Amino acid sequence: MGKAQLNDFGEVYSSYAAGCLDPAFCLLVETQAALRPDVSRAVARAETIAGIFLESEQSAALSDGAAATAMAMIDAFEASHATSDLAVHHANEGLDEFLALPEPLRETALQSFQTNKWQTLTSGIRRLKLEANSQAEIELYRIDPGCTVPRHSHKGSEFTLVVSGGFSDESGSFGPGDISVNGPEDTHQPTGDLDGVCYALAVRDGGLKFTGMMGLVQRLIGQ
Repeated sequence: MGKAQLNDFGEVYSSYAAGCLDPAFCLLVETQAALRPDVSRAVARAETIAGIFLESEQSAALSDGAAATAMAMIDAFEASHATSDLAVHHANEGLDEFLALPEPLRETALQSFQTNKWQTLTSGIRRLKLEANSQAEIELYRIDPGCTVPRHSHKGSEFTLVVSGGFSDESGSFGPGDISVNGPEDTHQPTGDLDGVCYALAVRDGGLKFTGMMGLVQRLIGQ
């Protein structure tokens, strides 16, 4: 499909502002907003509109135990930050690169790294499965300069946000803050730019379908 434009995501930003967006896509939106001021402004506008609609709603009485539930959520949020501090202490592989990631991606990546570790896909290409309490697949890719992700198509839709560096494929070139959108009908082979390591956040509702030798291996192991 190619590069997504800002107006393509108006409904996504509105869903985020309304609090009804999948956690994986929340992470995508928040990370893109940290990279691009125009996206940050679009999200802020959506939140303002959502706030106006919320204020116009008729108030409802709190359920029993609502205050205790809210306090428990705050405690859990603070505990997650403590866990992140521990993750920083232990994540000694590529720590500087992890710390250079924008929040909230940095915290999610550090926490996920403790459990999942990097998986080598092919020479110069590694991916880290991220935990985001989502049914969607969400991975952080690390692409060395000039290295190529094996050619593949998709079982569903895939949204790939460039966090740092850049890559190019059959549909164009993508830099920090750009989102590449691909569907089941698209086949591509991203290659990292030569001027530095590329980090990319991928969210998809279906797995990858590799072609060639990687596709044969994938079929043999039943993925």
